Amino acid sequence: MDVKIKKGKIEDEAAEAIVLSHYEGEKSLSEETAAVDRALGGRIRELIAGGEFTGKRNQSLMLYLKGEIPAKRVLLVGLGKKKEFSAEKIRQAMGTAGRPIREAGLKAFSTPLHGRGQNKITTAESAQAIVEGSLLGLYQFTAYRTEKRDEIKEVQQITLVDRSDGKIAEVAAGSRSGQILAEVVNYVRDLCNHPSNVVTPSRLAEEARTIAKEFGLTCRVIEKAEAESLGMGAFLGVARGSMEPPKFIILEYTGGKKKDAPVVIVGKSITFDSGGISIKPAEKMEQMKTDMSGGAAVLGTMKALAQMKLPVSVVGILPATENMPSGTAVKPGDVVTAMSGKTIEVINTDAEGRMILADALAFATRYKPSAIVDLATLTGACVVALGNHATGVMGTNPKLIERLKRAGEDCGERVWELPLWDEYHEQIKSDVADMKNIGGRGAGAITAAVFLRKFVGDYPWAHLDIAGTAWNDEARPYAPKGATGVGVRLLIQWLTEMSRGRA
Repeated sequence: MDVKIKKGKIEDEAAEAIVLSHYEGEKSLSEETAAVDRALGGRIRELIAGGEFTGKRNQSLMLYLKGEIPAKRVLLVGLGKKKEFSAEKIRQAMGTAGRPIREAGLKAFSTPLHGRGQNKITTAESAQAIVEGSLLGLYQFTAYRTEKRDEIKEVQQITLVDRSDGKIAEVAAGSRSGQILAEVVNYVRDLCNHPSNVVTPSRLAEEARTIAKEFGLTCRVIEKAEAESLGMGAFLGVARGSMEPPKFIILEYTGGKKKDAPVVIVGKSITFDSGGISIKPAEKMEQMKTDMSGGAAVLGTMKALAQMKLPVSVVGILPATENMPSGTAVKPGDVVTAMSGKTIEVINTDAEGRMILADALAFATRYKPSAIVDLATLTGACVVALGNHATGVMGTNPKLIERLKRAGEDCGERVWELPLWDEYHEQIKSDVADMKNIGGRGAGAITAAVFLRKFVGDYPWAHLDIAGTAWNDEARPYAPKGATGVGVRLLIQWLTEMSRGRA
């Protein structure tokens, strides 16, 4: 997508369409909307007065013009109630705006900044939210469409037009951040939307090497033989049933001071989850190609970090494998030994994500990190608890959890804390090993996190269960149906605040 920045007046913009916004229930118009309304002889005010356009959140209305201004169309979008306004409302409005523009066959549109100054939204924040929302909302996955490809409609250019003197540099900075984040999230969505015969553990390793080469990161891929020598029995136990070779992938970005302990982010990277011997039901099993969403988010975060040059040091770890049933697959009742030396009784082979994360988290402690955060499409129980609107968070450090929650509110990827009390440990006690890999029906998301807790030592750690937020069955304002790319913007927001001394 080509994103342009321009100083000027939106009413003078010769565009296929311009996007204007309005708050619900407000009589006064923004400076830009008012200027266009005057040029249109009060047409916008008439629509608002007549109730045809109210400014309700994510409402849109296209106006076709007759030469009153250079633009051919005006698209009105609602920002919702003024007192509830935030950058997230801008993202949603622009995600909403992109689709009717694309469906009209338009290749470009222009927009002023929306909501600047309202509820302390800065120029850069408004610009970032506009570009983020637009690019995320316009995402399409068309890699496998062979018929009528010439009929696929795409918006190719967005122009941000600002009349303020001395603000263009801020607009450009915010726009660049928004473009980097949106393009990286869309890259993650692509990885998750590709089928599992394309995105294999080997493909994830190739992607990591490509990112490292392009952006100057360090990449290491631990192959099966080395994983065996390291004692990664939990990770390799899951991998046993698949013909695809497992890959334990490590990316390192060094943007902080040498003396600073790094942050380690770990992503569950099951490129297809059949459930193993404890096989899943057939319905919706095709969505298990996205069981590597956590790992994809780690790749995306590392890619974004390098482009944004954040002054922090981060290690990304992806334990990548398939979980398949076969004559060599791990079986219920088997006992495996994790890298930490702890033994695990396998009760259910479909509780495989926590197994591969056990070795990844133990490996993460080798870096003596300032914090460990893992992301995983880990439990259906988290979906039952929180639905599809929030990621579950659990961990050992209240400050870390609070900072992730705040970052989630700021970027629109909200997280909600579940308890991790000692009493839950009783549910994963085993009669034959140090622990078992599942704790029964009750509190399934929590007992999965309790299991992970046993492998992080005393380091600050937070677990993000993204099972409910990694996939959309229905489109949302800036998240089309399918993979959402969740996690990247959350982690980058948190790491940005950390780099500013606020987290």
